[in-house]
Amino acid sequence: MRTFRIRTFTLLCFFFILSAPWIFFVISNFMETNTLGFSRSQAHNELIQEQLTETTQLIEAGAGKWNDPQWIDQLQIKLRETEMEAVILDASGQVIFRSALKGMDASAPIERLSILEDGRKLGEVVIYLPKTRTVQMIAAITGLLLAFFIVGFEMRRFLLKPLEKMGYAARQIATGDLDVQLPSTKITEIAEVRDGFELMVKGLRQSNQKQVELEEQRRFVISAVAHDLRTPLFALRGYLDGLEQGVAQSPEKMNKYLAVCKEKSAQLDRLVEELFTFSKMEYLESKLITETLDLNLIFRKSIDSLSLQAEQKQITISLGSQGVCSLKGDPHLLERAMNNLLDNAVRYTPIYGKIEMDCYLEEDKVLFKIRDTGPGFTEEEMQHVFEPLYRGEQSRNRSTGGSGLGLTISQRIVRMHGGDLAASNHPEGGALLTGWIPAAVP
Repeated sequence: MRTFRIRTFTLLCFFFILSAPWIFFVISNFMETNTLGFSRSQAHNELIQEQLTETTQLIEAGAGKWNDPQWIDQLQIKLRETEMEAVILDASGQVIFRSALKGMDASAPIERLSILEDGRKLGEVVIYLPKTRTVQMIAAITGLLLAFFIVGFEMRRFLLKPLEKMGYAARQIATGDLDVQLPSTKITEIAEVRDGFELMVKGLRQSNQKQVELEEQRRFVISAVAHDLRTPLFALRGYLDGLEQGVAQSPEKMNKYLAVCKEKSAQLDRLVEELFTFSKMEYLESKLITETLDLNLIFRKSIDSLSLQAEQKQITISLGSQGVCSLKGDPHLLERAMNNLLDNAVRYTPIYGKIEMDCYLEEDKVLFKIRDTGPGFTEEEMQHVFEPLYRGEQSRNRSTGGSGLGLTISQRIVRMHGGDLAASNHPEGGALLTGWIPAAVP
């Protein structure tokens, strides 16, 4: 919608107020004189002069009849026809006759002359000529009043009403009602304020929606963490009670109970550590310690740290890359990210399965992938796999030892290094995690 600024609107209103009386004046003058000229036409002037001469001659000829009622009636008729007024004074200045047709108008043009007879002054006559601009002035005043009315109406429509509606919208927003209707306007400044209001309302809606989502996520995290802590704690307490009560009497059974307690305490330690890491990455701005690294070396360290778990399930882990994949990053965080990815693959890969790891340079990026021969991701898991505490197992059992934070932490570490991490399924089966990190500049 085309808009214009307040100063332009003000100038247009000012011009209209000035021009409207002038237009009305010109129109009324044309209707009266049939000409656009503002000076009286010659024919009209000659007519008035002729009427003035006739009236003057009538008064001079009736000098002896100024008090005669019949003559006065005749003079009144003549004055009415010519739209003139007259006052007759005697030689001493006393008023003998005064017409009272419309009342004397001091602003009307006058003709004053003395009546003489044989060199003797009989009296004096004052004739008030008809005004020629009365209609025009009335029209001009009417035009001025009409202009003020129209300008006031338009100012209310273009300025006051939109401001009133935005004031009402602001009060609605203050009460928490974001379903507001903002007015349309052709004034640029008001339109800019309205656009600002729209952005503010949109931001508030998004903020409220995000707050609702965060509240839902907070509740989910609290319930999930409580569940994840309760399960190993319940088992740990049960086995410790068994040891205390002497249920495990043989050395083999005691060793079994102790092994279970150690396993559950390790799960608790792992969960607390990952929760701490996730909280630190979520709320603190970690300053990366950047070093030039080879991603192959980080892969080998991850393989070494998880080789025992892989051997227990007789899983084969192969590293396909033989070249150097140089990048700049934090060695501790990147090792943590790759450990989480490989740990996830080991946990979900069945016995006698395989895990393939690879990285290579492509232009200015270091690309890497980790593929396992496990069940892969379902469509639902593909959409939520990087969400905090999400697990595909709806029962949230801990048989696989996962916390639901490993992939989330890995993705955030990769993104902190300027790259990204994605999850998919390999065409031949199994899960496939692919990512990239900017390569080190030579």
